[in-house]
Amino acid sequence: MILTTTNTIEGFKIVDYLGIVTGVSMNSEVLSMGFSMSKYINKIQDSVDNVKENAFQKLRENAKKLNANAVVGIKVEIELTTSNYAMVSVTGTAVKVTE
Repeated sequence: MILTTTNTIEGFKIVDYLGIVTGVSMNSEVLSMGFSMSKYINKIQDSVDNVKENAFQKLRENAKKLNANAVVGIKVEIELTTSNYAMVSVTGTAVKVTE
């Protein structure tokens, strides 16, 4: 499956627009600050990376349900809630493309 933030895919032609798809994921592990700021920042970075990967996996699954072979115009939103939970939302347009 091709995933891109652009509205077109070089070398491919979009033959059908199938709908908007999303993938949302949230970390349920509270990130608490200790004595080391660098460890806290590393924990946040790791948490966001893991949550983002889960959100993209959900996006792929939702696109496959529509029989898409690509998602274009992807927008990624990353938020750290007031309770220090990392949340990622990924949205794009599921399409069918041919070479």
